[in-house]
Amino acid sequence: MTPLVLVHGFMGGSAQWALQAPLGAGRAVIALDLPGFGANADLSPIDAIPDFAARTLARLTARGVDRFDLLGHSMGGMIVQEMVRQAPDRVGRLILYGTGAQGVLPGRFEPIETSMARARAEGAAATASRISATWFLHREDAAHYPACAAIARNAGLEAILAGLAAMRDWSGEDHLPRVACETLVLWGDRDRTYGWSQIEQLWRTIPSAQLAVVPGCAHAVHMERPEIFNALVEGFLAPLGLSGGPPSEAQSKASL
Repeated sequence: MTPLVLVHGFMGGSAQWALQAPLGAGRAVIALDLPGFGANADLSPIDAIPDFAARTLARLTARGVDRFDLLGHSMGGMIVQEMVRQAPDRVGRLILYGTGAQGVLPGRFEPIETSMARARAEGAAATASRISATWFLHREDAAHYPACAAIARNAGLEAILAGLAAMRDWSGEDHLPRVACETLVLWGDRDRTYGWSQIEQLWRTIPSAQLAVVPGCAHAVHMERPEIFNALVEGFLAPLGLSGGPPSEAQSKASL
C-alpha cells in the first residue's frame, strides 16, 4: 500500500498522532516532526512554508519514500499544499485537515501579529498552553488537552515566532485550481482557527475535492473524535490501497 505521511501543525509533533495508530494496520504511516517542533525542537526553525515543504520532500527522498498519500493539519495543511505544488507527481491522495489556503486567517481567534506580541510577552510555555487550549471544544477541560499542550511546550520562542511568520507570509490560493490529486477536506464545525470560508474555498476550488465535516469538534478532531476521524481517513484512502491480500501490521514514525 502507498505510505501515508502525516504533517502536524503549528506547535505540534509526531506524538500527537497516537490515536491514529489504527491507520497503520494496512499501510506504513510516517508521522514526522517539523524543525523546531516536537521531537525536533532542537533543530533550527524554518520561517517559510515553501522551505518547510522542500525540507520534508528532501527527507522523504532520503528515506527512499518516493510516492505517498499526504495528510496535513493546520499549518501542516499549508505545507502539504506546497509539497503538492513542488512535487505533484509524488502525491497520491491528499487530505487537508483543519486548514486553508490563506496564511493570514480570517476569523482566527486572534490576529497573528497579536499572537507574536503575546508570545514575546508571555514566553513560549505559556503561549503553547494558551493556544493549544483553543484547539479543543472544551479547551483545558478536554481529555487530551494535557498531552497536546505538553507537545506544544516543546517549541521554543524562536520556533513559535518563525511558525507564525511562515503562516503570515504565505498564500496558496492561486494554486488551488491546479491541485490534480483526489483531495479530502476534513473539518470540525466548531474550529476556532479555520472558519467555514477557508474550508469552503478549498472544497469548491480544488477540482477533485470531497468534504467531511465532523460536528461538535474544534481544531483537534483527531483527538476529540478519533474513531470518526480514522474512519473518514481510511474510507477516503481505501480505494487506492485495495491489494486483494491481507493487511500488514506495518507502521512507522520518523522525525524528519
